[in-house]
Amino acid sequence: MKPGWLQGTRIRATNGGDSRFGGVFGALVIGMCATVGLQPAVAQDSTDHGLLLETFDAAWQIVYDTHYDTTFNGVDWIALRDELRPTVEKATATDQLRAVIEEMLDRLDQSHFALIPSEVADTLDPSEGDPSIEVGDVGMDSRFIGDQLVVTKVDPHGPAAQAGVRPGWVVVAVGEDRVDDFVARHQEVESRRSLEILIWAGLRNRLQGTPGSAIQVKFLDASDRVTKLELIRRPIPGEPVKIGDLPTAFAQFVGEQRDAPDGRIRAGYIWFNAWLVPLVRQFDLAMDDFRELDGIVVDLRGNTGGVGAMILGLAGHFLDDRVSLGTMRTRTTELKFITNPRRVSAAGQRVTPFDGPVAVLTDGLSASASEVFAGGMQAVGRVRVFGGITAGAVLPARMDRLPNGDVLYHAFGEFETTTGLRLEGRGVFPDRPVSVTREDLLTGRDAVLTAALDWIAAERGRIARSHSADDDREF
Repeated sequence: MKPGWLQGTRIRATNGGDSRFGGVFGALVIGMCATVGLQPAVAQDSTDHGLLLETFDAAWQIVYDTHYDTTFNGVDWIALRDELRPTVEKATATDQLRAVIEEMLDRLDQSHFALIPSEVADTLDPSEGDPSIEVGDVGMDSRFIGDQLVVTKVDPHGPAAQAGVRPGWVVVAVGEDRVDDFVARHQEVESRRSLEILIWAGLRNRLQGTPGSAIQVKFLDASDRVTKLELIRRPIPGEPVKIGDLPTAFAQFVGEQRDAPDGRIRAGYIWFNAWLVPLVRQFDLAMDDFRELDGIVVDLRGNTGGVGAMILGLAGHFLDDRVSLGTMRTRTTELKFITNPRRVSAAGQRVTPFDGPVAVLTDGLSASASEVFAGGMQAVGRVRVFGGITAGAVLPARMDRLPNGDVLYHAFGEFETTTGLRLEGRGVFPDRPVSVTREDLLTGRDAVLTAALDWIAAERGRIARSHSADDDREF
């Protein structure tokens, strides 16, 4: 099963099914797919052969009716139905049906297509719509560096930090799940980026649980010694947010001044974990504080998407004109992403959008709405992107219930920048690629952020020299 990203305005189901699984703009659902990857699939027998055929036909028809590309990415969709349906006619169990539907979706070779089993879909959110129900984590994040899953960030106030975990440590196993074994089980995933995202999401899901519960994690420490720790989950920090029927998300935001080590420049640093509406005001307030600084860094590393409409306002902090960042197209409609210049502060005072250097930081987990922002702003020449290639998962998609209770997750549109560049399957390529090394993490160095601050300093120097030359000419 491929990891998927959900991006789209909430709409009613068009197949006559349950509409509560309509789409929302940019919320990532790879976690649910990773749950399936980590845990054995629940094979459900079905004695209703007619239901198996009805479910296959419904899945095929939904894609046929809603896929934005009438050539179906080069796949003869009608011939594919004729090829696969006889297998379903012989099927006697739900797991056989699911295998056929997954093969059908795989033929498209695109993100945002997945089959979510009903037993997973029905338990996506243990709070059942009540965001006050607590979910716990251990306060750390990780990425693949080479063939190792390396801790890249540790919350200084979280359980992992309190247990002694530091950036640069290697995750060997979470509970009974060894990282190496999980990689071996998913070698059929062709894209390394997809494999890394799948494993990251699986680890995240395995680490999360009820606050107060324990999870055993095995690491290699800075000296490559095997270290096994029991981490006690704490409530996930941040404001709980519900988007449609997706699992509760927790809005987290960092806005602080980061100066270059040599003091050349003062920069505003903004990081947020997802494009969630409660963070709009925090972004606005941070920009008010940073308006007089030398540059701004927007850190989208690990930001897997969210409410895409936020892009227009947040981009307006850096553009003084109504500028298009790109176009989303469905089979019947076209929507241009026109930015909204921010000329009033959060306090209601007249301001002008920030016109200094803006750096955007990305990695392989920057997805969906983050890619639209980074790629769109890069295409119009307003930002410089540092770090790694993004996920390449930018299709707007939705969820529909199938007759047997499974959920079909499927794309209905595509996005391209103003330069005609399609980011799906490609990602945003950084202007300045910066590799993350374990050695840097162990020493506390953020090479990507350092490169961005150096660029801001160089840009400020260039601007100052230009102004000085203009003054000389006027004299």
